[in-house]
Amino acid sequence: MRSYKARGVVLHTIKYGDSGLVAYILTDVGGRQSYMVQGVRSSRGHGSKAALLQPMFLVGFEGLSSPRAEMHRFRELHAAVPLRSIPFDVRKSTVALFMAEMLYRLVREVEANSPLFDFVWGAVCDLDALNGPADVANFHLRFMVGLSRHLGFYPGNEWSPGCWFDIREGLFTPVEPRGSRFSRENAELLARLMAGVGTPTAGFATQNNALSLNRGQRADFMNAMLAYFGYHLDAVRDIRSVDILREVF
Repeated sequence: MRSYKARGVVLHTIKYGDSGLVAYILTDVGGRQSYMVQGVRSSRGHGSKAALLQPMFLVGFEGLSSPRAEMHRFRELHAAVPLRSIPFDVRKSTVALFMAEMLYRLVREVEANSPLFDFVWGAVCDLDALNGPADVANFHLRFMVGLSRHLGFYPGNEWSPGCWFDIREGLFTPVEPRGSRFSRENAELLARLMAGVGTPTAGFATQNNALSLNRGQRADFMNAMLAYFGYHLDAVRDIRSVDILREVF
């Protein structure tokens, strides 16, 4: 078996047998990979494997791969960056659950993608570090806008006052598109969030672009973004944590 060192962001786990599970992890060296984990209830080192394999936890590990096995295994697993607030803050953990499910449903590549990995890793660190309630409440909106860049359908032009947004073309337009899911207000908000996301590798926490949104505005924009994602990627329709997110924010 081949041994390798890697970092990863936990996306999803599925129980396997009495004491095992399958973990889906976005890795820095091989994109999305699946790992067979046995004995998750046993405790070693800094805690059980199950405690480390929570949605959006940041891990470091030594992996084992074999051309005869579909799934990889862990030789060693540890917390790469201990999260100080996400596991204990229901608002942040809800956002993290949504982020993890988005990535689990939409990212399928089993090849290294450094820009995407760095974006996701940085987003988790930034969410964990946030203090302001408004920043947390809007974080999933910023994340969706940033993620669209790495999935290949980031808006392709700049917004101008009074413009609409065409989800089919991925462009701001002065004419209302047929069947538009983006109001002018949401098109403007999209432009503001694009400015807040900044460069492909810029962290959310470094962008001083505070937004004051009420629950209705936040939900309306999220619905518009889900329509945009859904037009390009059918798998977005299976994301169940959206309902939880709407209840919390």
